[in-house]
Amino acid sequence: MKRSSERILTTHAGSLPRPTDLLELTKVYDRGARAARVRDAVARIVEQQVSVGLDVITDGEMSKPSFVTYAQDRLTGFEVGGDPSGFPWAGSREVLAFPEFYEASLRAGATDARRAPRLACTGPVKYSGHAAVRADIDNLRAALGEHKFTEVFLPAISPSNIEGRWPNKFYKTSEEYLFAIAEAMQEEYKAIVDAGFLVQIDDPRLVTHYIMQPGSSVEDCRRWAEVRVDALNHALRDIPRDRVRFHTCYSINMGPRVHDMQLRDIVDIVLRVRAGAYSFEAANPRHEHEWRVWQDVKLPEQSLVIPGVITQSTVLVEHPELVAERIVRFASVVGRENVIAGADCGFASFAGSTEIHPTIAWAKLEALVEGARLATRQLWS
Repeated sequence: MKRSSERILTTHAGSLPRPTDLLELTKVYDRGARAARVRDAVARIVEQQVSVGLDVITDGEMSKPSFVTYAQDRLTGFEVGGDPSGFPWAGSREVLAFPEFYEASLRAGATDARRAPRLACTGPVKYSGHAAVRADIDNLRAALGEHKFTEVFLPAISPSNIEGRWPNKFYKTSEEYLFAIAEAMQEEYKAIVDAGFLVQIDDPRLVTHYIMQPGSSVEDCRRWAEVRVDALNHALRDIPRDRVRFHTCYSINMGPRVHDMQLRDIVDIVLRVRAGAYSFEAANPRHEHEWRVWQDVKLPEQSLVIPGVITQSTVLVEHPELVAERIVRFASVVGRENVIAGADCGFASFAGSTEIHPTIAWAKLEALVEGARLATRQLWS
């Protein structure tokens, strides 16, 4: 994994806005037309990332309807058998604390005609996505062409997020189910790394579990998280640590967010993940102060951090000088070579999401790159 040895490198969390016509094709069963449009979209999104000046780039998850639901097409052992999904934050600490704010979202989630029954695990979980991950790899490799970049990554979902989305009706215990998913997803992780790319493990559930479980204490959630990290490490067991990026965050919810788990309560468990880089939220107003936590944290040997220095939690475009300040803070506590400037979360983790307009997402990424340039001048002067 490349480090910021001569300047501050830049990247993002993976998911980028999809073209409108590509979203429409998700409803069409002409696989050839959709495959061709995905290839074009990947080529375009790579070109956009390079043009903006990002160093560590990806395919923007153009082939995926979301960062997590794509897995249902790459695993066997699931069939319709769960309750329809509604507003994902229903019952969370946030909704309980601010019911008036979330009332409209709860009402829309309960009546949305697009709601479909959820899948459930009803048989042995096995990986069947070999052709799909190969297509992602081939599309990205073709798109790279003669472009200049520093490194390339592909995101993949963590076992615990699959476990949390689709209930278990087959395995005797939740841990048996979790580790079966980990064993299956190991094939996707390894395919990405074997292709010469970094694999990024997306795992927002690791830190959002606390928000979603109002009856659980911090200690309860820590014990829960330890088991999920063990399962992920099982899946990563044959992959070199320096080929893995780990991303966790508090989701795209643009609400009050006063119940986010504090970094100091979970950072040691996050750092148990066998990764060479750790990507996390550090730019939104609930977490910007947490850069100080890293003063007392020892990174695993040869690992680095990818703090979010721009955020998806507001439409305000960060000033490059503020971005530079955030980068310099982290450099002061972990060393400049151990910092890659990133984003708090994806800008379209569900295809078609409207929280951040594409023009604003790209303006934020431009601010990220310019802020890294300013920080480089300070840190290497």
